[in-house]
Amino acid sequence: MDRIDVAVVVPCRDEAAAVGHVVDEVRAAMPAARIVVYDNASRDATAEVAARHGAEVRREPRPGKGNAVRRAFADIDADVYVLIDGDATYDAAALPAMVRLLLEERLDHVNGARRREDDVRERSGHLLGNRLLTGAVARLFGRRIGDMLSGCKVLSRRFVRSFPATSTGFEIETELTVHALQLDVPMAELPVGYRERPEGSVSKLRTFRDGWRILGTIGRLLVRERPLATYGSTAVLLALLSLGLGTPVVLEYLATGLVPRFPTAILAAALATLAVLAGSTGLILDAVRHARHEAKRLAYLAVPPIR
Repeated sequence: MDRIDVAVVVPCRDEAAAVGHVVDEVRAAMPAARIVVYDNASRDATAEVAARHGAEVRREPRPGKGNAVRRAFADIDADVYVLIDGDATYDAAALPAMVRLLLEERLDHVNGARRREDDVRERSGHLLGNRLLTGAVARLFGRRIGDMLSGCKVLSRRFVRSFPATSTGFEIETELTVHALQLDVPMAELPVGYRERPEGSVSKLRTFRDGWRILGTIGRLLVRERPLATYGSTAVLLALLSLGLGTPVVLEYLATGLVPRFPTAILAAALATLAVLAGSTGLILDAVRHARHEAKRLAYLAVPPIR
């Protein structure tokens, strides 16, 4: 691992009370790694504390974890990227094992599944939201990740270079997971200790606000990655409604030669037209999806694996 360039990216905002502990713990666990703290529009002394503890400090002025991670992936060139939150809740002692697993098994994505200590008090809404969102992604994309929203991950260079980050906030973890599932990259999960925040550190996660944002991300990904199923089901529903409304009108016309219910006939015809448009849209977007996936796969394969 000494010959491998490992960059530890620590995105944090207003974490002066915790970032020094994170840097020290990562340095003790991985003395040869680069530690880069991305100060994400902090209003306290986060940058100063991180620099004092020996980290390289860079700034991303736009608030939002997704913005910080996207900037880090654009700026930093490394063989292995380690993501760990700057709130000191993750046990950095687990990082060497995660990096070792990625290198030995030639993986591209190793997720740190949080193993909560007995005294950790986490809001029930966060736990329920994590389970629901993780389950939703598993059903949509076919593979289960035990802790999709974990802020501790180890990624290969070829994974990062093929990742088109678009999220701006906490939904970045969802996007990372879905990207791994889309490409069907080799991936694994290891437990990582999870503890209470140190005194003075306050969570920026808001259960309902960020939960809705993550749900919105899943919805957009569903439309983008399963367009044929999404638009196809809409087309089938519209076609059934059109048949239900239009069949009596047609039968009446065949029996009497009259169409007394013009509004119903017009509505049935409009629904049939919308059904055709929805089905056609699904077919076109599915072709676009295939082309986009091929481009991502080629970008992934263009980066040689770690040897």
